[in-house]
Amino acid sequence: MKKLLSYVRRAVEDYNMIQEGDHIAVGVSGGKDSLTLLCALAALRRFFPKKFTLSALTVTMGYEDMEFDAVAQFCKSLDVDYHIQHTEIARLIFDIRQESNPCSLCANLRRGAVNNMALEIGAKTVALGHHNDDVAETFLLSLFYEGRVNCFEPVTYLDRKGVTAIRPMIYVPEYYIRAFSERNSLPVVKNSCPADGNTKREYIKQLIAREGRENRGFKGRIFTAVQNSCWKKP
Repeated sequence: MKKLLSYVRRAVEDYNMIQEGDHIAVGVSGGKDSLTLLCALAALRRFFPKKFTLSALTVTMGYEDMEFDAVAQFCKSLDVDYHIQHTEIARLIFDIRQESNPCSLCANLRRGAVNNMALEIGAKTVALGHHNDDVAETFLLSLFYEGRVNCFEPVTYLDRKGVTAIRPMIYVPEYYIRAFSERNSLPVVKNSCPADGNTKREYIKQLIAREGRENRGFKGRIFTAVQNSCWKKP
């Protein structure tokens, strides 16, 4: 936990993610990333100089075999209010629209639903579980498939909603999140999405891993490129 908190606190302070009195809603998908983020922010609120309150939000996709009772109990153990909204996003994407590349639309729909939930409970900051590997993968996805030098920002203000999205785990490597999740027996909910593990992002993930084995520091240099070309510290 100490190492995780050092990563998260550095990102929060480098990019001024948390303000005094913020109500932060953590988007909890049930995966290892969002649960680890929830743990980190629950621990951080105990000593961070800017006081904030914390809630957890889940938007279900409509898969009957994805149960979130253990997540609800976990939030209770962390003294975090938990809110869940059931949707039919999976049916819309796969049955009605029959999307061949569903991930982008799915992410947009879930993000919109989480932002609406946050506003309903009075939270104007939404914390998302994107980690260090996600930064490199998103950058290369944009470069390879869109022809753009682009990546999500550590802090994004959504003026249409009046919501600020923050990503406190941008410095945390995925392998560390995986180890933290296993070591602490986090109640990870298995993803039932048929596209899971069979996407362009998965291809980029494997590409980075292969290149990293032969080119030491490859992923770190991508992250530095993102910091220098896409992000500006406040």
